[in-house]
Amino acid sequence: MSTPDPLIEVRGLQKTFGDNHVLKGVDLTATEGTATALIGPSGSGKTTILRSLNVLETPDAGTIRIADAAVEFGDSSVDKKVRRSEVEALRARSGMVFQSHNLFPHKTVLQNLLEGPVQVQGRDVDEATADARTLLEQVGLTGREDNYPSQLSGGQQQRVGIARALALNPQVVLFDEPTSALDPELVGEVLAVVRDLATTGWTLAIVTHEIRFARDVADQVLFLDQGVIAEQGGAEVLTDPQQERTKQFLSRVLEVG
Repeated sequence: MSTPDPLIEVRGLQKTFGDNHVLKGVDLTATEGTATALIGPSGSGKTTILRSLNVLETPDAGTIRIADAAVEFGDSSVDKKVRRSEVEALRARSGMVFQSHNLFPHKTVLQNLLEGPVQVQGRDVDEATADARTLLEQVGLTGREDNYPSQLSGGQQQRVGIARALALNPQVVLFDEPTSALDPELVGEVLAVVRDLATTGWTLAIVTHEIRFARDVADQVLFLDQGVIAEQGGAEVLTDPQQERTKQFLSRVLEVG
């Protein structure tokens, strides 16, 4: 039986901010329907990888491919119009869930979900509305369609943010520490939604400091340190790490947790 081609493929990813070499030639792949957890200390490069997948950060060099959309960064010979179209195609393959939900405060929950599908993708309003209501049911927010973000708890707002990302029908959903801005008692309701997505066939890439959660949902774990992937594998990276640096990091994080 042949191995399926990866849905996500990253080769030689480099990124520098001033004198800080944040990514030092990162390679990674992920197959369709799997969850990849990126863990590591602050400044290790994990969020930069995630933002590069959506081209919210522009890498200095390397190649990113999601499904049939690919961009080679650092090649100055590529025509700017061609590059722009390639970047737009790559962005269209993923949906981003941010640390802070970043909802439009002047729009209702339903209007927040319709903005991307209708205004960006040009979908039919009635069709997009029906899909949005289904997504709100999936994240446990039926009946909140007409509420404004200020009328919701932080956990509810983050669940709207997840539904908004899903409304674009992306091939990959990117989570940038989706619980880091929440009060501790609200973390569980958001993680439950992400866990449900992981078990229903969505392809996920998750930057998280919730180690036990990563152990439960991730098919693949990448431990980043100083701009490189220091260790990778399945859940055994979290339960039986082989690298001393990984052991140190997990010991400190789990002790704090």
